[in-house]
Amino acid sequence: METLELSTEQANALNMLRSGENVFLTGAAGTGKSTVVRQFVKETNSKLFPVLASTGAAAVLVGGRTFHSFFGLGIMDGGLDRVVERATGNKRVVSRIKNVEGIIIDEISMLSGETLKAAELISRMCRGEPSLPWGGMQVIAVGDFAQLPPVERGYGHQKPWAFKDPVWKRSGFVNCMLTKIQRSQDVEFLEVLNQVRVGDVTPQVQEFLDSRSADVSEAFSATRLFPRRNQTEKFNKIKLDEIESELVSFPSEYMGRARDVDKLKKQSPVPEVLQLKQGAFLMMRQNDPKQRWVNGSLGYLEEIIDDKLLIRLVHNDRFVALEKATFSMLDAEGEVIAAIRNFPVSLAYAATIHKAQGLTLDAAVVDVSSLWEPGQAYVALSRVTHTEGLYIHNWDRRSIKADPAVTHFYSSILSDSSIG
Repeated sequence: METLELSTEQANALNMLRSGENVFLTGAAGTGKSTVVRQFVKETNSKLFPVLASTGAAAVLVGGRTFHSFFGLGIMDGGLDRVVERATGNKRVVSRIKNVEGIIIDEISMLSGETLKAAELISRMCRGEPSLPWGGMQVIAVGDFAQLPPVERGYGHQKPWAFKDPVWKRSGFVNCMLTKIQRSQDVEFLEVLNQVRVGDVTPQVQEFLDSRSADVSEAFSATRLFPRRNQTEKFNKIKLDEIESELVSFPSEYMGRARDVDKLKKQSPVPEVLQLKQGAFLMMRQNDPKQRWVNGSLGYLEEIIDDKLLIRLVHNDRFVALEKATFSMLDAEGEVIAAIRNFPVSLAYAATIHKAQGLTLDAAVVDVSSLWEPGQAYVALSRVTHTEGLYIHNWDRRSIKADPAVTHFYSSILSDSSIG
């Protein structure tokens, strides 16, 4: 079996996932959490150990299923008791939960404590092991709570982090914290990111952000990261309109029932109609199996040849002939219920900070002002691999914030971490 190249720390983490224990795999952006998980997934049967995404959009991107659908949670309406009653009364939910050995929860920070609590209770009831956490299945939770919080209404400033609910302690997670950043070897940049991660605007952070502040030419090959979607859409449209070459439209091909296709359209990384021009600045929206690019790599559309896009990648100046790809939406059983086929690219002139979580960008121009979420500034600044790729359009210290509950949580587990 082909093995990914792992650092010593990552190899130790992989062994922990293999142990059968419930594990919380965490670490700052760029420490290689996904690399460890990918290797573990290659060694396991996806039917017995599925990867569950915390959002529909993430599930479509990785070809997985959502946490909510797997556990039959729906939209969590009617209160905990009603949610559990519905799920445990569904024979298909009971069957799939009984028949897995474990689950991997990707981006655990995006799930609320109430959601995790419901799934854990459902697991115990469905598996007939009410005294065992999760009914005895292995649970691997992956993510970084210092990034963006769950999108939940009704909580005000108190974020409903999963670790704040008693279900977290009951789950008995062994903490596995990756500390060595693989994405960058820039020591000063890493020190700054670690301080921003905990919301600490030190003189070093201030000096660094000031030094990276610049009036960047709009012709510069970098993605603008904005806090709001309307800013992003406006900027992308303006930049595409400025190109004088012919507009070419590529309608997406859809497969599946109308209801499922409608849902997929909201979660797909590519639009219903992809509009491009020769010379357009593009972002790759999936990882290349041959490792020539990753989700977030940037390039320019040089030519449209038959049914391929000839793209010049920014990071190595190489040309690749990109073919269309299929993104699938799976049901709770892991079966494809809808699919979309088109070129796996989007315009790269701008993206929202929320959508950028999980991306690795070659270069970015970041607006670190008027931010409102804890972790938002950290997510924006940590998308690039090195200082030279980061440019600050605006920033103010009020936008750099961390949730005190998250800071305390990591302080409490750092000394007890099995790695690092």
